[in-house]
Amino acid sequence: MKVLNIGSLNIDRVYEVEHFVKPGETIKTTHYSEACGGKGLNQSIALARSGAEVYHVGAVGADGGMLLDVLKTSGVHTEGVRILPGASGHAVIQVDVSGQNNIIICGGANDSVSKEMIDEAVKKIETGDIVLFQNEISNVGYAVRAAKEAGAKVALNPSPINENLASIPMDLVDYFLVNEIEGKEISGAETEEPGIVMEGLKKKFPNAAVVLTLGDKGSWYFDRGKCIRQEIYKVKTVDTTAAGDTFCGYFLSGITKNMEMHEILKTASAASAIAVSKKGAAPSIPTYEEVEEFLKENQ
Repeated sequence: MKVLNIGSLNIDRVYEVEHFVKPGETIKTTHYSEACGGKGLNQSIALARSGAEVYHVGAVGADGGMLLDVLKTSGVHTEGVRILPGASGHAVIQVDVSGQNNIIICGGANDSVSKEMIDEAVKKIETGDIVLFQNEISNVGYAVRAAKEAGAKVALNPSPINENLASIPMDLVDYFLVNEIEGKEISGAETEEPGIVMEGLKKKFPNAAVVLTLGDKGSWYFDRGKCIRQEIYKVKTVDTTAAGDTFCGYFLSGITKNMEMHEILKTASAASAIAVSKKGAAPSIPTYEEVEEFLKENQ
């Protein structure tokens, strides 16, 4: 079983600041760096570093060599990534002294993922494979339908929340990976309270499995037959940028390995704990060996 990730590829431009800039305010960064990111890239790297077989489908601009390099060195198959005219997608990220972040995204080449590229990619699908999506590229709705018709299981991390979500046939999704904000939006709940969000998602998507990530409150998994809660592993938070993406990659990797669900959640939680203890997006994502060692030390 393999994972096809039809997703974004971004260059992250990270500005460390004392506090997030306010309207009308000018502040000076305490440190600047560039790194590879984008939810698609982060999740592909998490999948690969956790031991899954993963193929990335997407697009970069002429400046995207560093993005292809980090995918390849992490073990991701990149034959499905096109190099297009113009700039790669990029993100402007503020990280404050507590490790929290806010992000502005420029789509770049991610907005030029065509139906033709998707049609070519889904030819690689075998029955039972997982196709993973976020909401940072063009033609996601078309790609979800194409993946399902090809016999894949569909996993969706519906981020960022915007009007494009309306074009995605969510009734075709097998696995939702959402935080409380995303869960509230797609469930139609009137509050972000986890229990209410969970019940709303169960009612609206009764055939799907859902992972609800809740930051320092841990995570919940539920499907038609079970509900499991997983606490976080407490570490010093340095940068939360790729925590959710790391959890997502390790979760789906566990599915491909036919692991028990409680073990999947434990491993994904440990991986995301390691990620938040390091700076950066892709650079913070741990290998499976690092996660195993962490779990031994945190029984």
